[in-house]
Amino acid sequence: MNFGTVGTGWITSSFIEAAKFSGKLNLTAVYSRTEEKAKQLAHTYQVDQYFTDIEEMAKSSEIEVVYIASPNSIHFEQAVTFLKNKKHVICEKPIFSNTAELDKAFQIAEENGVYLFEAIRNIHTPNFRILKDKIQMAGNLRSAMLPYIQYSSRYDLFLQGEEPNIFSSTFSGGALVDLGVYPIFLAIGLFGEPAKVTYHPVILSSGVDGSGTLVLEYKDFVCTILCSKISHSAIPCEIHGEKGTFVLEDAAPISEIKFIDSHTKESEILSVIQEEKDMVYECMNIAEIVATNDDDQYEKLKNLSKIVLRVTEVARKQNNIVFGVER
Repeated sequence: MNFGTVGTGWITSSFIEAAKFSGKLNLTAVYSRTEEKAKQLAHTYQVDQYFTDIEEMAKSSEIEVVYIASPNSIHFEQAVTFLKNKKHVICEKPIFSNTAELDKAFQIAEENGVYLFEAIRNIHTPNFRILKDKIQMAGNLRSAMLPYIQYSSRYDLFLQGEEPNIFSSTFSGGALVDLGVYPIFLAIGLFGEPAKVTYHPVILSSGVDGSGTLVLEYKDFVCTILCSKISHSAIPCEIHGEKGTFVLEDAAPISEIKFIDSHTKESEILSVIQEEKDMVYECMNIAEIVATNDDDQYEKLKNLSKIVLRVTEVARKQNNIVFGVER
C-alpha cells in the first residue's frame, strides 16, 4: 500500500525505514509545516510528492494510508481530516489527548470505511506474543513492576526556561502519555483492564508530569508502572507469580524474556532475536489487517487503545493534569 507521513522527527524516519523493510508499505508522500523540511525529507527518501497543506495531502490519490507523528495535541484534527478523505490512519502514540477524541475518530473511521490504528510497537512483536502465550507459567500472578524511566535531553531545555512539546500541556505532553503508554499497553495486553487506577506524579511547572508511579489494581494482584522523562534507570520489568517470575529487559522493545522458577531458581530464556527495526512488526500486522479486512484483530487493537487512553485519562484527572485541548 502507498503511504504518506506527517511529521519530520526521528520517529518518522524510523517508521519509514521499518515500513520499507516490511515490504508492505511504499512511501509516496511526506508532509511538514515548512516547505524546506518537507523537501528535505522527500529528497532523503526519494519521493516526488511533498505537502505543506494537510487538506491537499488528504485529497491525494497517491496515498492509501497515512502515518501521523506530529505533536500529540494535533493528532485528532489531522487524523480526522485523513479519515474523512477515506485514508487509513496510523497515529503515533499517544493516539489522542482523551477518550472523547478517540470515540469520535473511530466513529468517523467507521463511517468512511477505513481503519484507524495507534502506533505502539511493543505489542506487535514476536516476544510480546511469546510472553502472552507463556504467562501461565508463572501460576497465580501476585505483582508486577513495569518501569520505563528514560532521561530526556529536552528536559535540559525545559530547565533552561524553554517548554518543549513533550513537557507542555498545550501539546498534551507528560511522562505518562509519552513513556508510560509502553508499560501500560504491556499490562493491559497481558492482564486486561484493571479494576482501579491510581497515579502519583511529579508535576512540573508547565502543569504536566515529569515522572510518576501508576498503580493498576487487579483482583488478586497489583501492577506498578514507573515512568519518567526527568531521571534514568536500568532496572528491568518483572512479573511475579507463585510458580515463577518473568524478567524483561525493557517494556519496549521487549528484547529478552527470562523466566525464573520460584522453586528450583533455574532460569530459562524464552525470547527470540527480533529485528533491530522493531517497528517493522506493527507495519506488517497493520498492513495485513487492512489487506485482509481482519475486523477481529482490528477490534482487539481498537479496544486496547481505548482502555489505555481511559487509564491515562483517569490518572490525569486525579491529579488535575489538563491538556490545552480540554480547556
